[in-house]
Amino acid sequence: MTLLGVSILLFFFLNLLLGSVKIPADAIYNILTGSEDESPIWTNIIMKSRLPQSFTAAMAGAGLGVSGLLMQTVFRNPLAGPSVLGISSGASLGVAFVVLLSGSIGGVTLSKLGVIGEVTITLSAIFGALLIMALIAFVAGKVRGNVTLLIMGVMIGYVANAIIGVLKFFSAEEDIRAYVIWGLGSFSRVSGGQTNVFIFLMSVLLPISFLLIKTLNLLLLGDSYARNLGLDIKRARMLVIASSGILVAVVTAYCGPVIFLGLAVPHICRGLFHRSNHAVILPASMLAGASLALLCNLIARLPGFEGALPVNSVTVLIGAPVVMWVLFNKRRNEV
Repeated sequence: MTLLGVSILLFFFLNLLLGSVKIPADAIYNILTGSEDESPIWTNIIMKSRLPQSFTAAMAGAGLGVSGLLMQTVFRNPLAGPSVLGISSGASLGVAFVVLLSGSIGGVTLSKLGVIGEVTITLSAIFGALLIMALIAFVAGKVRGNVTLLIMGVMIGYVANAIIGVLKFFSAEEDIRAYVIWGLGSFSRVSGGQTNVFIFLMSVLLPISFLLIKTLNLLLLGDSYARNLGLDIKRARMLVIASSGILVAVVTAYCGPVIFLGLAVPHICRGLFHRSNHAVILPASMLAGASLALLCNLIARLPGFEGALPVNSVTVLIGAPVVMWVLFNKRRNEV
């Protein structure tokens, strides 16, 4: 845990230090402590770009790590991730309706409206994700097995992606490009007042997930044992799915559909700690998610050209080999 905490501080500082513009470490310290002796250009870069981006990456990574762990526990499936129930697809569908239809109906592309466009996209993503989550909650109340609910969630995701494909077909090229850029995921689009709102939401949602530690440990025992110990399976499943879904909805709304972090982080934590107790794995997933997101954001910005690399590409390239290495070592130890 201490090493994970130190890694967060290290990667956070490197995110402030490295970029297309070279800023000395002592200048960064002076800027953060409120000194007015440093260059205004450096001050703007740190305070309006790198600092909000670093906070966003850390909070988003922590949220996705916790969300992935919740999903893998409730479905007892190592391949379950935050997007498994189609909640990310619902957010993408909400953005698609607004972005892809704005040019066709209003003749104005949202990407050209600055702050108003960004706020509209964020609200549409939250609305789409919550709508799909409400549908999932309705389905969860009608079906018994986790497998059935998992399949229903995957099918809902496919339907959402199919609708997005139809919208793309009838949309202008400029609108499609704006939507594709949003879909690549980025920690840099959260700025100004949005950063404070995002940090506040994640600071409230993440501690709430810690209230589910006992419930998650009981779910590991299986439905029969958990029921005999007095756990309401249906209610517990709904609470876990709702907590995970809200985390995914908020992160997707502000950062786009950042994939793979939620799938990779729980496996990394189980490989590091060699235990399944959520009193350990849940805070570890939060810390490891924040650390890995900061590392991915750092690598995405290293090339130095404008726009950097897509975050989704970096998360997969970094996370996939680590997960394969952890699973391979686990299998070798079992043998």
